[in-house]
Amino acid sequence: MIGLIAGVEPHRSNAAVMESCGKRRSCDSWRAASGGAGAGDGNTGIMDETVLFLVFRSINWEPRLICLAACVSRRLRAVARRVLFRELCVARAPRMVAALTAGGAAPAGRLGGGWHALAKLLFFCCGCAAATRFFAPVERPAKGHFVAESRFSKTSGRSFLPRRCWGDLLYVSDTCEHAASTGGGEDLGAYRGVFRGFVRSRTRAWLIGKRAELEARTRCPYCGARVWSMTAAGLVPRSASRRLGAHHGSLEYFVCVHGHLHGYCWLVHLSSSSSSGDHYSSSSSSGEDDKLQEEEEGDEGRVQF
Repeated sequence: MIGLIAGVEPHRSNAAVMESCGKRRSCDSWRAASGGAGAGDGNTGIMDETVLFLVFRSINWEPRLICLAACVSRRLRAVARRVLFRELCVARAPRMVAALTAGGAAPAGRLGGGWHALAKLLFFCCGCAAATRFFAPVERPAKGHFVAESRFSKTSGRSFLPRRCWGDLLYVSDTCEHAASTGGGEDLGAYRGVFRGFVRSRTRAWLIGKRAELEARTRCPYCGARVWSMTAAGLVPRSASRRLGAHHGSLEYFVCVHGHLHGYCWLVHLSSSSSSGDHYSSSSSSGEDDKLQEEEEGDEGRVQF
């Protein structure tokens, strides 16, 4: 492997040698950014961080395989949390990650809750397993699952912020629909999002200033931290219901101390004539490769397996 990366094979073309040298510089840059980890920490073979970096880069940072690797041992879990999940987020959602880490929002490359939490938020719908204080009981719990496609938008995120908090940056996904057995013509919708620099956000400052209480029984499904109910805090604007396509008052969402958002709502079924121009419905797969595709405005993106 070292010989191939260094380009020392005598019969290789100049183009192949230049490509290999470029990959080596990319790997060296990553090792320098990570403090040279993996070279002298005693890990060899598959436990070497450089080897893991190259292996998972070659398969385009497949999320399920990274999760499986993290379950093998404590060492692999540590490498996955420190390196692999970060590279997954950067590779699949480059503009979103750039926005979330801009302006010192991620000091020393660290995100609140960890990169593994952001990776899970990008690719995993938490569903709705139980009723909450302000959300109607669920007859048939919606289990969490990997999503085949998601779109995150900061324009959608602004719809979830009251006017006093419009200075915050919040990305929110399209709604993931789950069939419910209520018989009332409504489906359960689950959605998720993330704040940039939540510690310095106006939303957090308002919650702290008003001494909003943290929920006793609800935890963040992405990082396990305690959460605030935005419904209990009175921070749910009417624009959130319009964005989701739900009746006002039939939704609830939470924000954890690290800035991860998750919530639920009852979606109103629309007729085919009224739904043709609906701006919050998820679009179908466009057949593009497995990475977050940014829209022309640079505001929205689609992530696919």
